[in-house]
This record gives sequence, structure tokens and C-alpha cells, in this order.
Amino acid sequence: MGLDPHSIYPNENIKQVVFIKNVITRPNIIVGEYTYYDDINGAERFQDYVTHHYAFLGDKLIIGRFCAIAKGIEFVMSGANHRMNSVTTYPFNIMGGGWEQFTPRFEDLPLKGDTVVGNDVWIGQDVAVMPGVHIGDGAIIAASSVVTKDIPPYCVAGGNPCRVLRKRFDEALIAYLLDLKWWDWDAEKIFRNMDALCSGDLQRIKHIAR
Repeated sequence: MGLDPHSIYPNENIKQVVFIKNVITRPNIIVGEYTYYDDINGAERFQDYVTHHYAFLGDKLIIGRFCAIAKGIEFVMSGANHRMNSVTTYPFNIMGGGWEQFTPRFEDLPLKGDTVVGNDVWIGQDVAVMPGVHIGDGAIIAASSVVTKDIPPYCVAGGNPCRVLRKRFDEALIAYLLDLKWWDWDAEKIFRNMDALCSGDLQRIKHIAR
């Protein structure tokens, strides 16, 4: 039962939705199964919206399983950051014409590390995620947000800059869900428990056998 995680289109009748894992080609983008991107203008081009992503810098975009990402996303990676500990921030070295001799040392670059999106994260339309940000499992990012700092698990966050608006559940249930890790179950177990996972009765989830 369920969908083929290796297909490009989870639903052949809705070509604006793709499973991201099956359309990326860059080794420095890692995406879990069932995570999708929805864009009527060409969801297959997801990695075009991962910008300033240069292999020699070593930073990765890592996205978990079962995430929902709406159109207009931009993951801005560390290559967008200019050196700031010098008089000018202008990147003379990339322009050529002899200016390349002023290439900054690697350790002088403001690298932010990997950008990480957890599992079961919903990101609304026209969101920008800045370099090195970590978004926790189960988080929701409101449309038109600019995410500049880490967002904890199971929080609703929004704005520019993005900030936590509220927690989705109480601390006990959040801890339970983080321990449950339903997104790591096999497809048959997920299907067997899908009614509980989709229920508004939060107590039902506590009766699921791990």
C-alpha cells in the first residue's frame, strides 16, 4: 500500500508536485523519501532554488523525510556570504582580470555550515532560509518568512526575521513525538497507523505501538 518513494510524481495527475529526492543531481543536497516540492512553474527545478551552493565550500543542504515545501522557496547557502573582517566586502577575486590574486583565505570566509531541515516540516510559499539554519522536526514556517535563526521542533514560526509564534503541542507531547520518530517507520507501519497520525485527537497517537 502507499506511494512509490522512487517516483518523481507522487500523483501522475498533479505534475506540479515532485518527490525532491528523485530530481536532484547535486551530491551536496541530501533529501529524505516522500519530501515534496510544489511549484506549478516547474517543481523538477527544485535545486535551482538552492543558491550560492559551491561544492568547494563543503556545506550541505540536508532535508528529512515527509516534508512539504511550497513554491517560492530559496535556500541561501554559505557561498552568498562575503568576507566582513576587511575594509571592503566586495568580492574582487571572483571578477578575474588579475583581481583573483586577492582571494581571501578559506578561514576568513564567514561559513555557516550545513543547512538542516528536519522531518515532517511544512514550509509555506515564498520562504527564504539563510545559511546554516536548522529547522526542527514537525516545525511549520509561515509564508513569506525569512528564516535567519534555528527553529525548534514542533513550533509555528513566521515573519522577517522569522521568530517562533507558538508551540504546536505541549512539551510532553513534543518529547513523545520526537522519541516516536514515526517518519522512520517502514511504509506498511505508517499506513497501518495513518488514521491516528492524521487525527485531531492527539491522545490517539499515544496508543500507537512503537
